[in-house]
Amino acid sequence: MQQTIKADKGWRIWWQLTRPHTLTAAFAPVFLGTMIALTYGKLHFPLFIAMLVASVFIQMATNMFNEYYDFKRGLDTEQSIGIGGTIVRNGVKPKTVLNLAFMLYGISVLIGIYICMETSWMLAVVGILSMMVGYFYTGGPYPIAYTPFGELFSGVVMGMLLILIAFYIQTETVTTEAVLLSIPSMLLVAGIMLANNIRDLEGDKEGGRKTLAILVGRYNAITILMLFFIISYGWIIAMILFGHLTPWALLVFLSVKKPIGAITVFRKNHIPIHVMPAMKNTAVTNTLFGLLLGIGILIGHLL
Repeated sequence: MQQTIKADKGWRIWWQLTRPHTLTAAFAPVFLGTMIALTYGKLHFPLFIAMLVASVFIQMATNMFNEYYDFKRGLDTEQSIGIGGTIVRNGVKPKTVLNLAFMLYGISVLIGIYICMETSWMLAVVGILSMMVGYFYTGGPYPIAYTPFGELFSGVVMGMLLILIAFYIQTETVTTEAVLLSIPSMLLVAGIMLANNIRDLEGDKEGGRKTLAILVGRYNAITILMLFFIISYGWIIAMILFGHLTPWALLVFLSVKKPIGAITVFRKNHIPIHVMPAMKNTAVTNTLFGLLLGIGILIGHLL
């Protein structure tokens, strides 16, 4: 019985290390980009799966780099709030975390080679740049996460760029429509990072970070997050009105309860552990929005 409990706990530790609530930032854009591509032709399923796995692995690795460097810089303690802190709370060796991150990067490179062989080697440059952003988000002498540009980099790379790559490997082109449809995803992925920085604002101040949330203050940061949500949903309405989408895209509004819940929790609570539901709702918003928009695009195309 004790061994079963230990095994279960061990599994949970490694699962927490991947920071699963952020993995939707990799899944949803790939799904959406592929659904947009389906309106242009047939689905190349092996490329879709390859892109999805590589994107999730890169996100996992980025989270592990974050875990490692937050520990190295003394930002993670046993009192840290959130799913991070596997090293300080669960005794996982820092070197193990770092090696695992590089291993995931290595697997992603191999998958990337397959994708390039099937499409274009130009994607190798894009892939390398994306992995560099993932590493330097918290690694290196000047981590991106310590600046006000964390939301920008994460939104562009994990939101917009993933959609455009997923679209490109299916169609071998990038259209204006695909770029326009990637804007909400860019904002929502940036929102996940902003929500994280709002929660960690006080701890990040002590750690020497200068995040957007610290720069503008908590109240204004929550307002910016709310604007990310409003613009994302409003963007879909505008694209329907201008004829770029069918009314089926309004399916995204089935998810609107989540961002409302996130903002409500952030406004009412200041204690980090009490805003965890807001973190979850922000991540779920990104997932549901991408899934529902993709489904709406596909239905509109088929009908």
